[in-house]
Amino acid sequence: MQPLRPERAPGPVVQRRPSPGGSPIHFPREPPQIGEGRLPVFVFPTALTFYADDQSTHKQVLTLYNPYEFPLRFKLLCTAPKKYVVVDSEGTIRPHCCVDIVVRHADIAPSQQGIRDKFRLNVYEHGQKRLIGQKDIMALLLATAGREEDESKTDEERMVAALHRQELDSAGGRSQHVRGRPSHPGFVIIAIATCCILVLTMPTHLLDKGSRLPDYLHLTLNQKLVAAYILGLVTMVILRS
Repeated sequence: MQPLRPERAPGPVVQRRPSPGGSPIHFPREPPQIGEGRLPVFVFPTALTFYADDQSTHKQVLTLYNPYEFPLRFKLLCTAPKKYVVVDSEGTIRPHCCVDIVVRHADIAPSQQGIRDKFRLNVYEHGQKRLIGQKDIMALLLATAGREEDESKTDEERMVAALHRQELDSAGGRSQHVRGRPSHPGFVIIAIATCCILVLTMPTHLLDKGSRLPDYLHLTLNQKLVAAYILGLVTMVILRS
């Protein structure tokens, strides 16, 4: 990368008609004097993925946008130029326009699968050789679309995914171990069920007059209904355990 060039005097400015508010709007006719390669470059997509088993993906299109008020000159470079055929790899974009760059993969061989190549889109000041912006686009060839997720990950991402899978496997093993152990109803559940059964066997107040038990052991009908309801809930808990 070359060192930054000294700033020049700003280019001529065109004054257009005043806006409805009355203040004039100024638009520069030349790119601003910014550092070399620092002008934002807008290109879509930001990465190219080719699939060997899908011929429709062997040719893809990069769209370069120029949202600025001045024209731009572009040039597309590649780290492996013999593997790709690029149509219109350099040219000029008018203000507020876009241009399509066709990229065709010419070496769909098994030995090329999984190899990452880099395209670099350089943007220059129109009519000059001064580099004012650049953008890198990664290109990857895969055997099939099903391997995109694994092949497109970096080594760090693969390591994190492997650790995550190990955590899930260990958590699943622990849950299976817990479910595999026979579960028995606790002592409290059994005690509650026994008490409810005893309550239901007690004589009913004003109904069982011939009982020999003392009056304080004669329970009302509402008390027995509550005991029957609790016994039903406890029975469901015992059956599910």
